[in-house]
Amino acid sequence: MFDVGDKVVYPHHGAGTVVSKDVKLVLGEEREYLTIKILHNEMTVNVPVDNAEKVGLRWVIDQEMVEVVVKVLLGGSTEMPKNWNRRFKHNRDKMKTGDIPHRGRRARVARGGSREPRQGQARQGEAEDRRGRHRLTGPELTA
Repeated sequence: MFDVGDKVVYPHHGAGTVVSKDVKLVLGEEREYLTIKILHNEMTVNVPVDNAEKVGLRWVIDQEMVEVVVKVLLGGSTEMPKNWNRRFKHNRDKMKTGDIPHRGRRARVARGGSREPRQGQARQGEAEDRRGRHRLTGPELTA
């Protein structure tokens, strides 16, 4: 499924590159692992190959999908569960699916859900946009 050199996104850490694929002995069981170097913080993550889909590991999106996400980010408000733990579970489950437009909606809701930032939020929103775009594509991932 994933090979050394592939540009991937690990949902909880961001964009990275598969740097190796090794068989490791863990708890007396041999399993194949992907070693992923996360680009924005130099962290290394090991993911069992047979769990890659379960944890939501996916390839980096292309420019066409980036445009879809930007449209979603600029869109209107989204209805979310009022109860915080239902909202948390809903968002966590969606993150694992790799549903990119949903991630854009979630980011928009987290920012307040409207196109116009409230007073004092413009600079913070701009920084969040840069971090979000970096996580979606990563400067090293675009060709």
